[in-house]
Amino acid sequence: MIDGADTAFVLAAAGLVLLMTPGLALFYGGMVRSKNVLGTIMQSLIMISLISFEWVYIGYSMSFGPDVGGVIGDLSWFALNGVTNAPSADYATTIPQTVFMIYQCMFAVITPALITGAFAERVKFVPFAIFSLLWAVLVYNPVCHWIWGGGWMSTLATPVLDFAGGLVVHVTCGAAALAAIMVIGPRQGFGRENFLPHNLPMTMLGTGLLWFGWFGFNGGSALAADGVAATAFVATHLAGMAGMATWTLMEWFELGKPTTLGAASGAIAGLATITPVAGFVGPNSAIVIGLIAGVVCFFAVSMKSKFGYDDSLDVIGIHGVGGLVGSLLLGVFASKSVNPGGADGLLTGNISQLLSQVMGVVVVGMYAFAVSWILIKVLHTTMDMRLTEENEVQGMDYSEHSETAYN
Repeated sequence: MIDGADTAFVLAAAGLVLLMTPGLALFYGGMVRSKNVLGTIMQSLIMISLISFEWVYIGYSMSFGPDVGGVIGDLSWFALNGVTNAPSADYATTIPQTVFMIYQCMFAVITPALITGAFAERVKFVPFAIFSLLWAVLVYNPVCHWIWGGGWMSTLATPVLDFAGGLVVHVTCGAAALAAIMVIGPRQGFGRENFLPHNLPMTMLGTGLLWFGWFGFNGGSALAADGVAATAFVATHLAGMAGMATWTLMEWFELGKPTTLGAASGAIAGLATITPVAGFVGPNSAIVIGLIAGVVCFFAVSMKSKFGYDDSLDVIGIHGVGGLVGSLLLGVFASKSVNPGGADGLLTGNISQLLSQVMGVVVVGMYAFAVSWILIKVLHTTMDMRLTEENEVQGMDYSEHSETAYN
């Protein structure tokens, strides 16, 4: 039976998750140099169109359609054939399947957009768009099916759990970001010039929109207006604020002064890290997870200078590492006393869930990295994904879009 409250709740949550993509565009756009702000925003914004097309025709069916060997969904729901306003027998049984479909669409949209921060300021638009489309088909859809769509990870004796996207979203995009910077290389002047953010107020506005949208991202993943949604909502906020606090303190100790960019980065780190576990832990565990996120992600981002890789906007250090740590901490802090439909973790005497989470992180990370590396290598070889030296100096806004943000 369709429940009106659940349906309204998930529809609102879908709108919040959609808001995260333009929020991400502002978050990333403020962090690049002024000559690249529109190009950076465009890379996130175009995902709303490109991936929504893909989702309607094949993405939803590949991710949530009838299972084929535990690996992928078949294409029986091509072009949403058979996807109606009746509830699904397998997913979200109190809301129309169309509502579930569009909610999941918003997750598919933002995930490849997150990757763009790794190679910001140096990639051509057309090969980037082709990569994003192929990546959604070959990486996002299979991993989504494995964990959320009835695939092999969800049918293990101890299933791999991911409440709202630590593995499906953050680990996949972090692994893809690492592959991208290895193939594409650093920006011109990397290691010699300071690539300072051109508009931190824009980044702070993006942070606020992302934080606001994250309540739909995590709370809506309960797929019902119930106590689990309330648990996830509270955990999301508490982990975000704890991540902001510890990152700010770490900066204070390391640099002598806290920064607004650090506060924003810490908040996003806490929010990313709580994502896989939000519906499985209580408020105090959420705060501990946020505190851990702020410290671990701060050090992960600081490793850029030591290893010499140009992850322009810290996708690996914040989203990749945050998703990885959160997925592992699920196996530590999760408790059936909080969510009877979840699992008990190590702190309640169950080591098997932690071992399952470790396996999930390794398999998803390796798969996403390998497929992403091959895709980027092929496209870079055949189409040359890098801007020319002249166009990189000129900036993406003019060279790729014939526009300027500041006239």
